[in-house]
Amino acid sequence: MDNLCGKFVSLKISKTRWRPISSSALQQPEVFATGSWDNEENKISVWCFGDFAASGMEEVYEVEPQLLCEMKHNGDVLDLQFLDVERMVTASSTGSVTVYRHHQNNQTLSISQRWERAHYHSCDSAPCTGIVCNSPEIVTVGEDGRINFFRVDHKEVIRTLDNADSSTLHAVTFLRTTEILTVNSNGQLKIWDSRQQGNEPSQIFSVTGDRVPLYCVDKHPNQQHIVATGGQDGMLCIWDVRNRKMPVSLLNAHEAEMWEVHFHPSNPDHLFSCSEDGTLWHWDASVSTAEIPTFLHQGGRNTTLLSRTTFGQTSVNQSVSSAWLTMDTSKGRLEITNLLPSYTMSVNSLDVLEQCLVCGTDGEAIYVTKKMPV
Repeated sequence: MDNLCGKFVSLKISKTRWRPISSSALQQPEVFATGSWDNEENKISVWCFGDFAASGMEEVYEVEPQLLCEMKHNGDVLDLQFLDVERMVTASSTGSVTVYRHHQNNQTLSISQRWERAHYHSCDSAPCTGIVCNSPEIVTVGEDGRINFFRVDHKEVIRTLDNADSSTLHAVTFLRTTEILTVNSNGQLKIWDSRQQGNEPSQIFSVTGDRVPLYCVDKHPNQQHIVATGGQDGMLCIWDVRNRKMPVSLLNAHEAEMWEVHFHPSNPDHLFSCSEDGTLWHWDASVSTAEIPTFLHQGGRNTTLLSRTTFGQTSVNQSVSSAWLTMDTSKGRLEITNLLPSYTMSVNSLDVLEQCLVCGTDGEAIYVTKKMPV
């Protein structure tokens, strides 16, 4: 993308997240946070990008992100989520869960809460791999197969599902207020109802019999039964959790592990994914043209669509009624664009809000744009 701004930060970036903005506000996001991994000393950093950073310059996207503050983080940052505009929560490879407060008056960070060894094995700590927040609630998952429920104003865990999963849980998100979704290293998507007693999921979904690990999950912001996942094989899976135990569609996507997938929060016909193969993809299901391509097959169906690849862009015929569920070549196509100018090292994380996108890489760089075509 012509308006993509890159900055070398001398740290391998594992997670990137925009600070939330008010739904009634008209301004674009300006502040984001990053977490690092695989460095001698890992850090949580807060950056600004846009009008605030540009100090009145017209072409704000040409201004590099500016570091506001940073703080040492114990262990690798395996997940990072904003709890609200002042607080963010991190998951650590040490098993701890930490709440940081960003003091905007003097641009400093402090630790306001930490749960040590929230995830652990019998003889050692276990990495905390995923977090989801719905203030004041925080839910975490880990390599130990444990699910923890916290409240930010409580020092002790509210509830723990011990041995909830026999394999590593890689990611978690809220489906509804009382339901969460998890993905695991056995290729399963599970729904857990917090109102139920016991440690059993209310529903289990599976990609194939191959047990290919799933690493990321996101739900459609308007249609909560539509879920996207990605995993070790780089494939994008679209699910309808109302009545199907297998994905509605499986899209051959990245050439290596897919680390994150996100629906655009206000325009969910657009979806974004990033991969170990160094690509950052924008999936546009709003395009309506009649070209015929070649690229995907559908789980549980005998339909095969053909696909055509051009430089930096792939097109796939797809119906976009309810954007992602119905495949019908007569109605439109799915258009995929790689947003990075050239293949780089692993793109580990991305976040998108309004027209703004940020991503972080193993190449010790972050890339930001405020001109997303959504």
